[in-house]
Amino acid sequence: MAERIQDIARPLDAAALMRLLPARPRLLALGEPTHGEDALLDVRNDVFRQLVEQHGYRTIAIESDCLRGLVVDDYVTRGTGTLDEVVDRGFSHGFGASEANRELVRWMRAYNEDRPAHERIRFAGFDGPLEITGAASPRQALTALHGFLSAAVDPDLLPCAAKTLDRLLGADDRWTEPEAMTDPARSVGRSAEAGELRTLAADLVSLLDEQTPHLLASGSRDDWERARLHGRTATSLLGYHYSMADTSPGRMTRMMGARDRMMADSLLALADRGPTLVHAHNAHLQREKSSMRTWQGQLEWWSAGALVSARLGAEYAFVATALGTIRHHGVDAPPPDTVEGLLYALPDDPCVVDAALLAGALGDPRPAPRVSAWFGYAPLDPGHVDTVDGVIFVKDMPRP
Repeated sequence: MAERIQDIARPLDAAALMRLLPARPRLLALGEPTHGEDALLDVRNDVFRQLVEQHGYRTIAIESDCLRGLVVDDYVTRGTGTLDEVVDRGFSHGFGASEANRELVRWMRAYNEDRPAHERIRFAGFDGPLEITGAASPRQALTALHGFLSAAVDPDLLPCAAKTLDRLLGADDRWTEPEAMTDPARSVGRSAEAGELRTLAADLVSLLDEQTPHLLASGSRDDWERARLHGRTATSLLGYHYSMADTSPGRMTRMMGARDRMMADSLLALADRGPTLVHAHNAHLQREKSSMRTWQGQLEWWSAGALVSARLGAEYAFVATALGTIRHHGVDAPPPDTVEGLLYALPDDPCVVDAALLAGALGDPRPAPRVSAWFGYAPLDPGHVDTVDGVIFVKDMPRP
């Protein structure tokens, strides 16, 4: 079996990746099985550079706060700020500490330096303003949307004044209360003020849509797209807070599903803009349902990849990444009878494998799934191989 797999593996580069696909997809999703490993991000960076230079990709979107990502995009497209400031402020989930992410931002700025605006590459975060311990206040998104409309449309059309939003929002720490993640009674999401804000946010988004011809004729498309991002984020955040206050058994499932729907909405908007490389955890990009075991038991919800794939069809492609070892986390060489074990014997590192050919080589029944010694690493599910477009394999993670 290993010899058959060796026949279908190729050294990884953008050309080998694109040969797996019938045509260039608008969204090319590259997954990772764990976070925080710069060796995987170095692979991502190399592939993105080649996709930009050889295949016309113009945006990279990563699993980071979509509002913070605007800071990075302003830097790489216009030089706003300094590299240190941008890396510190422009990433969520601690991703700004990654040297590989820093190098990505530096390279993107250098690439754009002397190019006209229509040739510049873009950066985007596509996660919501969420962390494991909770969600952000909707203040930033709501006030930015209101401010954009206030400056661009007849004031009589606005559903409220800025001071009304400020009064209803109250103190931001009401929204960011960490205990609300596990205790719905600590959430403000179903208060009377939150209910009014959901209505006003929907009205503001509706006004933005209604005024689109005027807004595009009188201003820039980039500003309009940014306002749409603020609108999506405001309504989604308010919906997420509403779910946090839920006391029903479906609470956590709805919250997980809401996060991936936020991601999917951002990815669909980026697809409208042009060819985009997406990078996130495999679980967010797969076409199958995602799952997680929590204090409430096993949860299942549709991933962002599943939602986007249902909408875009062949314009969405997903290449999963598998890896061999993360020895500093106790993940040693994979057993030879697992998918990772078979790939670990291949000579090229990193390599890419056609998923359909890999599925055929694995045979039936499929090998048993690898069992991870560390909760932060999710092995490739052999049952999902038929639902991906390719598999990238990286052998070993160096010690940090």
